[in-house]
Amino acid sequence: MGRFLPHPDDVPVELTLLKPECISRQQLHTISLGGMACNYHRAWRHGTALEVRMPTLNPDMRYLGYVAWCLRRKRGYLVGIAFVDEQTLFSARMGEQVCQIERYCRLHDAHDDLQEVQALALEWLQEHAEEFSNESVRKAFAQPVLE
Repeated sequence: MGRFLPHPDDVPVELTLLKPECISRQQLHTISLGGMACNYHRAWRHGTALEVRMPTLNPDMRYLGYVAWCLRRKRGYLVGIAFVDEQTLFSARMGEQVCQIERYCRLHDAHDDLQEVQALALEWLQEHAEEFSNESVRKAFAQPVLE
């Protein structure tokens, strides 16, 4: 689970089943580059193809992923969604970065002041951008799956 970025709970995520697509456990372990982990109200079967959307971020942004794992929690499930190509993984990481920046700005009550929002975004980027960088994606892509 180390290569799955945690999705912030305060940014809604929609998971939609893609039929009849499915991927085997072996294929998923072989080609998964990592992905994202989000809390969700229902369980998903391992290998199920999903469309991932974050409508409050951008209603047109969609990512194709596969359920890598699904863990029961006190309130719902934690779902690990794996991406199988470098471009999708990078795009999803950029989307997650925007979610994290928005969350960071909300935590600092920066809603209306554009200069304050920009300053907080730069502050967040200086601390965390490396985690979401293209180089980070390439390392994940080159790294063999040990799980």
